Amino acid sequence: MEKLSFLPSLFPMTDEQAMWRVQTTDDHAAFVHLVQRWEQPILRLCARMTGDWQKGEDLKQETFSRIFVRRKDFRQGCKFSTWLWRIALNLCYDELRKRKRHGEFSLEDGADEGGYAREQLSEEPSPDLHLASQEECELVRRALLRLPEAHRAVLVLRYCEGLKLREMADILEIPETTASSRIAVGLAQITRLLEPQFDEIKAKVC
Repeated sequence: MEKLSFLPSLFPMTDEQAMWRVQTTDDHAAFVHLVQRWEQPILRLCARMTGDWQKGEDLKQETFSRIFVRRKDFRQGCKFSTWLWRIALNLCYDELRKRKRHGEFSLEDGADEGGYAREQLSEEPSPDLHLASQEECELVRRALLRLPEAHRAVLVLRYCEGLKLREMADILEIPETTASSRIAVGLAQITRLLEPQFDEIKAKVC
């Protein structure tokens, strides 16, 4: 049997296998494997949906807490990532509805500016171009927050996380045609919001 000890490294555990272990034996190592693999994508999703890096961190923690609490609900044969994205998005929707009910949500809230700086490239452009890049990132972030939740979600999943149309449709539980339509509408909306502001930034740099 010792001769076969190398097999786990050659055939790493899939997300579904890890979730099965969590579900059936409360395997702590398997759960840690899932958290380490998915915590950054889920953090990015929650931060972009809420416009608040700290709230994104809180929602990320809540997402994995809910994954463990609801581990018995995971259906074998399903894709773990679909279930995970769906839970995280639903928590984001709950947070946004809560803000609206309490009158706390503002489209112009700066939230945690420093959090978004973590996603900047390490290469340093010229000062003018660096400032323009920062301004553009901030404009995109603010414009994204002005979109309806449904359109914001598809743009984040498609263009920030690189999901395919089929994956997005499964997560959102909608037809692919509906997902495609939401992307088109969301792109039109954000383009309309951003074009005048990008023109101003280009004029400053030139």
